[in-house]
Amino acid sequence: MGVHSGKFIAERDTERIRHASQRLGVGHPVVNDRQFRVWRSYAVRAWPTIVVLDARGYVTGMHAGEFTADSLAPAIERLIATAGDTLKRTPSPHPTVDVPGPSAPREQLYYPGNVALNGKRIAIADSGRHRVLVGALDDSGLRATISTSYGDERGYRDGARPQFDSPHGLAFAGDTLYVADAENHAVRAIDLSRGEVRTLAGTGDQLRTRADLTAGALSSPWDVAVIGNTLFVAMAGNHRLYSIDLRDGTLRHHAGSGAEEIEDGPLLEAALAQPMGICAAGDRLYFADSESSAIRWADSHRSGRVGTIVGTGLFDFGDVDGEGDAVRLQHPQGIASHASGRLLVADSYNDSLKWVDPATWRAERWIGGLHEPGGLAIGETKIYVADTNAHRIAVVDEQSGEVATLELA
Repeated sequence: MGVHSGKFIAERDTERIRHASQRLGVGHPVVNDRQFRVWRSYAVRAWPTIVVLDARGYVTGMHAGEFTADSLAPAIERLIATAGDTLKRTPSPHPTVDVPGPSAPREQLYYPGNVALNGKRIAIADSGRHRVLVGALDDSGLRATISTSYGDERGYRDGARPQFDSPHGLAFAGDTLYVADAENHAVRAIDLSRGEVRTLAGTGDQLRTRADLTAGALSSPWDVAVIGNTLFVAMAGNHRLYSIDLRDGTLRHHAGSGAEEIEDGPLLEAALAQPMGICAAGDRLYFADSESSAIRWADSHRSGRVGTIVGTGLFDFGDVDGEGDAVRLQHPQGIASHASGRLLVADSYNDSLKWVDPATWRAERWIGGLHEPGGLAIGETKIYVADTNAHRIAVVDEQSGEVATLELA
C-alpha cells in the first residue's frame, strides 16, 4: 500500500494524486496522508520510507531511502511463510486498484511531458504513450500535421522500430532530435532523415551501484539542451547536470556534487535538487531546480559556477511574485529562454507560466489555469506548452495571452 505524504501543497490534492497514479501506472491502493497522520504514527522521517508489517499488523522492519524490490522480497517471503492461518492467501484485489490506461484514441495525447520547436518543425514527448511525435506547424501555428511517431509501445529498443519509456526532454539540432528518455534512464538521438534511433548514454537501467556507474548507467534524465557540440542533460535522479560531447560521445558530470540541496559555488561543488528543466542562452545554462522550487544558472565551460536567481530552500515554496528571495514558486519543471533575455518557466504545481528575469531577479505570473504544465517551447509569436494533466499542447499567443489547444492531424 502506498502512503502519500505530500511535501508540496499541490501534492496533497487527491485529484493530482490520481493523475500521478494514472501517469505512472500505479496499480496498488494509495492513501492520501495529507495531514501526515500515518507518517507520524510510524515515526517516519524521510521520503521514501518502507515499513514492513506482519500478518497481525506489527512492524517487523523499516528502511528509509531507495532500494530495489528484489532486496525486499526475501523479507516478504519469510513473513508469508510464517503467517499461518492469519493470512488470507487468495487474491483479493482492492476495488480501486485497477488504474485505467489510456482509453482515448491513439491520435490523442496522454500526459505529454514536453515540446520542442525548430522553425515550423515541432516535436512532442507524448510521455504517457511512450512515444515522440514529430511534425510541422501550419501558418496559423494552431495546427500541426504529425508525420512520424517514434515508439508506440513501452520498452527500450534502438533502430528503425524504437521503443521509449516515458520520454520527456527534447532538443533539436539540425536533423537530429535529442530525447531524455526518463524511465529508460537513457539519452537517445533520433536521426530524423533516416528515421532511426540510437542511444547516446545510459544502459536502460537506473544508476544505483558503483557497478552501474562503471557500466555508464544514468538516473532519470529529464531534459536536454544543446550548446555547440555539447549536449547538456538535467539529471533529476541524482541532482546533477551532465554533459555529452557530441563528437566523441564522452559523458561527464558537469555540475552538482550529488547532494540534494540548494547551494551555489564552483560547478562540481554546488548542490542541486532534482533539476527537471534546462535551456541554453548563449554560453549559459538555465535550469529549473524542482525540489528547491528554484530557477538557477550554470556556466557551460568546465571552470564555471552555479548560481541562483530565485529560490531559497528545499522547503521554501508557494505562489508569490516579486524579486529575489521574496519569490516563491512550487516545483517548476519547464524552462525556456526568450529573445528578450527573460526566462519563461512552467511553474508546474502552481498550474501557471511565469516570467523570470535573470537581470533583475524578478518573477511574475503571466498565464494561469493550466494543468500541471511540464515543458514549453517559444515560437515566433506563440508559446507551446505541454499541459500534462490536460492531455494537450496548449498554445499561448504571446501578444494577447489567449490560450488555445494545438490541433493535431
